[in-house]
Amino acid sequence: MHAPLPSPDPPHPQRRLGRDSAVAAVCGLVVALMVGASFAAVPFYNWFCRVTGYNGTTQVAREAPRTAPLSRHIAVRFDANVNGLPWTLRPEHNEIELAIGQVTTVYYHATNRSNQYSAGLAAYNVAPLTVGSYFQKINCFCFTEQTLGPGESRAMPVVFYIDPAIARDRDADTLNTITLSYTFYPVRGETRPQVAGDSKKDQGAL
Repeated sequence: MHAPLPSPDPPHPQRRLGRDSAVAAVCGLVVALMVGASFAAVPFYNWFCRVTGYNGTTQVAREAPRTAPLSRHIAVRFDANVNGLPWTLRPEHNEIELAIGQVTTVYYHATNRSNQYSAGLAAYNVAPLTVGSYFQKINCFCFTEQTLGPGESRAMPVVFYIDPAIARDRDADTLNTITLSYTFYPVRGETRPQVAGDSKKDQGAL
């Protein structure tokens, strides 16, 4: 009859503590990397859209095209939306027709229907989504947040052109219409600007 084998010695408390600390450190590092990646994904996605025109994201042009406009014309329709703001937003024209490469200025009109200051930022895209890389904006109200006073109305310009390179895109040979769409969203944590003559009581009430 064989004698029972002796049970292994339990791990030393300090050794076990060191092992647990190492596991916890690795888990913490993994969580930190995952959180960091999730935050980095948003700016990376926005950068990717701006560079490639993906998902109908328009481009920012530094200057007007150096070539003369083409004889081919395209209709541009204008869409306006507001989400979570007491504003109305409408385009000056529902649709215009312009030559490819022609620099054009159009206006959107915004009105704050509330009795308080309100700040908004416009999201934008074009349809069809595949033409975002050809829609070039030289100047746009969407580049910065907009603040409107109580009952204030404002005409906000968009200066743009359609890149002549679109004429070399076989997939765009039958393209006749582009829709430019804006949606204003509230700016989180907005504060009322200081206005001469306002009392502290009034400022605190807004």
